[in-house]
Amino acid sequence: MSQVVLEAHARAKNGSGEARRIRRAGRIPGVLYGRSGEAHSIDLDALEFTNGVKNISESTIVKVDVDGKSYDAFVKDTQRNIMDGKILHVDFYEVESGVALRARVSIHLQGSPIGVRDGGILEFPLHEIEVECFPKDLPERIDLDVSALSVNQSIHVRDIPLASGIRLISGSDQVVALVKYAKEEAVVAPTAEEAAAAGPAATEPAAAGAAAPAASGAKAASPAAKAADTK
Repeated sequence: MSQVVLEAHARAKNGSGEARRIRRAGRIPGVLYGRSGEAHSIDLDALEFTNGVKNISESTIVKVDVDGKSYDAFVKDTQRNIMDGKILHVDFYEVESGVALRARVSIHLQGSPIGVRDGGILEFPLHEIEVECFPKDLPERIDLDVSALSVNQSIHVRDIPLASGIRLISGSDQVVALVKYAKEEAVVAPTAEEAAAAGPAATEPAAAGAAAPAASGAKAASPAAKAADTK
């Protein structure tokens, strides 16, 4: 996949009023945070940004071209309108080529486990891992084949194949995926002592059940009915 390139312009003004003006013009206000902590106010074409980042992950490095000067950066955060989902603001975090960085990379499972075909259930408790590497070596995502997993088998972080130059930061013993049988609720019959303690109702459920509705369903005679009987 070729690197996404986003065209941006530097902003001289900030504030909510300026942000609204930018959005009305079909653009998105944003901030590019530099390696040394400096913040550059920018704005981008809304349609270009939405289409450009549609299929990227949190660990994808994009190129932001600000008035002719290029920066490699992560899309650090996006703010959306809760009503219509439109992007209101975007933050970028610059990365430096040749300097190791730490990032979280998402895991995508591939294949149908043998254990699932045998009646098991696939569980996926860990969806991303943290790694350290140079920007050029950072994967956009990790595809993990689980087709060989049988029931009661699991894949741990240490089992994930990583390319040369990528160092694992997450704990190696964490379970990424496993297949196990579904738990079934066992029906336990009462012991002889429990049945005796419960009394006749426990040993003769049909008779007790038949008598109960009749007793509960009976209604006391009303005062008016009693008066009518005396006349």
